[in-house]
Amino acid sequence: MLRPVHLRTLFDRLARAIITVGGLATIVSILGIFFFLFREVTPLFTAPSAKLTQRLSVPALLVDEGPAQVAVDEHREIAQVFTSGAIQFFDLASGQPIPLEMPAQVTSRQITAMASGGGNAPRLAVGTADGEILFLKVGTTTEFTDQGERRKRPHIRAGQPIPLTKSPIVRLAYRANDQGSLLALLSKGGRLLVVRIAADDVAGDHPIITELPQPKGAVTALALDALLENLYVGTADGQVVHVALSETESPEMRAAYTVAASSTAVTTLGFLSGDRSLVVMSEDGAVSTWGLVRRADAPSGWKLTQIHTLRPHNAPVTAFAPSQRVKGFVTGDMKGNLFLHHATSSQTLLRLANSEFPIRAVAFAPKGDGLIALDGAGQLTLYQVQNAYPEVTLETLFGKIWYEGYDQPAHVWQSSSGSDDVEPKLGLLPLAFGTLKGTMYALFLAVPIAILAALCTSQFMHQDLRAKIKPIIEVMAALPTVVLGFLAGLWLAPLLERMLPAVAGMALVLPLLVVVASFAWYLCPLSVKRHLPQGQEALLLLPIMALGIVGCLWANSTIEGWWFDGNVKAWLSTRLGIEYDQRNALIVGIMMGFAIVPVIYSIAEEALSNVPKIQIAGSLALGATRWQTVLYLVLLSASPGIFSAVMIGFGRAIGETMIVLMATGNTPILDWNWANGFRTLSANIAVEIPEAPHGGSLYRVLFLAALLLFIVTFVINSLAELIRQRLRDKYSHG
Repeated sequence: MLRPVHLRTLFDRLARAIITVGGLATIVSILGIFFFLFREVTPLFTAPSAKLTQRLSVPALLVDEGPAQVAVDEHREIAQVFTSGAIQFFDLASGQPIPLEMPAQVTSRQITAMASGGGNAPRLAVGTADGEILFLKVGTTTEFTDQGERRKRPHIRAGQPIPLTKSPIVRLAYRANDQGSLLALLSKGGRLLVVRIAADDVAGDHPIITELPQPKGAVTALALDALLENLYVGTADGQVVHVALSETESPEMRAAYTVAASSTAVTTLGFLSGDRSLVVMSEDGAVSTWGLVRRADAPSGWKLTQIHTLRPHNAPVTAFAPSQRVKGFVTGDMKGNLFLHHATSSQTLLRLANSEFPIRAVAFAPKGDGLIALDGAGQLTLYQVQNAYPEVTLETLFGKIWYEGYDQPAHVWQSSSGSDDVEPKLGLLPLAFGTLKGTMYALFLAVPIAILAALCTSQFMHQDLRAKIKPIIEVMAALPTVVLGFLAGLWLAPLLERMLPAVAGMALVLPLLVVVASFAWYLCPLSVKRHLPQGQEALLLLPIMALGIVGCLWANSTIEGWWFDGNVKAWLSTRLGIEYDQRNALIVGIMMGFAIVPVIYSIAEEALSNVPKIQIAGSLALGATRWQTVLYLVLLSASPGIFSAVMIGFGRAIGETMIVLMATGNTPILDWNWANGFRTLSANIAVEIPEAPHGGSLYRVLFLAALLLFIVTFVINSLAELIRQRLRDKYSHG
């Protein structure tokens, strides 16, 4: 039989082992969380790459220097080459051409210009040497055999030619939507025409043709937007002319903008997906994006403004293709180089030395994971591209970015919209700012209340009363934050909106009542004070404060009429420029402050109560007053514990989710205004992670937000612990 001393030793060893294992498990869990978050974030910053997967020689298709287009299907199995000589499809697995019967309308005519109708539909318009326009539908259809094998079949459909001019068409822009088709063309004779064909005029029998006046320089490029409202004309003297198009009125030449040196021609114009950003490429190799920006000094109210500047080529830009999914695009030049750009991040992601010959045409694969290019020697080249997160850089995450439709660069978080054409805005700074704002407002309310309450109960309150008050306050910490958030959003926010004048009155009346009551109690004769035991004087303030609150609520309308001209929200807007939102930082400050008061109070009260009584007695014995003892002895001795209490409250507030999720309105803005809402990192993760596509940019940026929150909390807590240790070494044994 083991003796008692042996059992105690056994229990001690068992307890030590359990504590050691628990501590190590905690450390391993924290490290595991950190490395998991880090692993999910790392792909965001991997460099893009491109791998050459196929190269075919098709020189027979290049019969002259006429127009050329290329395309590849979404599975990168079939390539399409369309030149002025022919249309040919190739099976990329075997490298062999796919037999296809060409429409007679195409084979009997000389094609001199071609343009895509935009969007995902394979619609093309071609101009001929006879001044005609042909509409084509070129693409592939996918079929499955009984064995489940996938087969793709190319097809071409051609409409009847529409005569528009008597000379060859040398440049062409084409767009189509549900309202009809719009073309802009330049004839060899120098005529610049705009042609509108209604949607119900399928054969094009009644085109509306308008001839535009000639710009100063020779026309070198044309571009139409998908709304069929704007035409941009590039010229040989480095200008882009903006022409406003209307279905009911004549085209209007709005303005001419200098986009390059006077002797530098604009070689290519094109739109990014969404048709809001115009890409301008010039003879000197410059590449930039432009957009219509609202300007008060412009006669039309809009001005074409340069938004992004990309890495230039060392040769004239000859080819351009936008991505169908993101704001990326590829350009090719006279020296055979391909550059992969992304507009939002203003970065050139890749440079590919494709060949020594000029790039004639280039295109993205529909999924954005491939590039196909045709050079001047008839080499058709296919690349597999790894570029999953082009819109994410440190600049787009934390810097000001000039987004489409904005008047100037801004910090914006707008991860999704109703349309895929809108560029995602992944600025984390408004979320980090909202996190800091909510934390500061909560601490601003909670820290003084909690510490003063702890000071009162530990140093001035009667022990019997302290034994009742302290558990009541600590029980408040058990309230679920979702309940507090529910109360904040659905009860407190509308109540505070109605009673805002009364709350403003309380901020003035209640401190005044405390001062008056304290002074009155000081003047009371000892015969009166003797009836209330020492340490219970604070009870007298409860009915006085209650009366003050009731009085302010009763006088709400009077205060609003007296101080705020009868309408507090209008007064804030007109006098102070503050727009009051029902769910705002004040609501969060009150409710989140209420949530962290028990945490700060409990730790601070313990620290204040643990100051050795002998030191306090010594101070009083030496003649110091109670307040002098508290200010110069108790607070200093308990400062490590008070500091820990504040930092724990800070950590609780910075990671709080449910209250800010339900009470802030979740508006990611940069504004310290108490009457505005905000969005925090934690609330944003809770809102958006269920709908973020797995592995996508938004998904990984949300993990980055979690990693930032983890690191910031870890660093602040570590610094707080170091400071607490220094304070304890300095004051605990003084």
